[in-house]
Amino acid sequence: MQRRFIAYGALLVMLSVGIGAFGAHLLKTVISEDYLKVYETGVHYHMIHALGLILIGLAAGQWGESSRLRLAGRLLMLGIIFFSGSLYMLSITGIKVLGAITPLGGVCFIAGWLCLAWEAFSRKD
Repeated sequence: MQRRFIAYGALLVMLSVGIGAFGAHLLKTVISEDYLKVYETGVHYHMIHALGLILIGLAAGQWGESSRLRLAGRLLMLGIIFFSGSLYMLSITGIKVLGAITPLGGVCFIAGWLCLAWEAFSRKD
């Protein structure tokens, strides 16, 4: 679990950088300024939560594997897909109904961080 979350986190950080560069260099002239801000929000949250996956992997190495850490990592990955993915698609396509998916990703992010906090508070050492 530890190596897997660190590896997924590193790959998602790399993807975030690539997606951010794509937006900054190629989309800047194609989409509106408002949609560019939406896109940048997706990249920002993508990066933060990819780093969170690395943190969860490190915590698993320190504390040992647990179902809460596993769930936390899975929730952060789902959050990236739903939250950032929907913002990327919304900003590129302009299909506003995609914005309805974004809160699901936000809930995944919150639940993932809550699982990590719950695991930390439950530790005796």
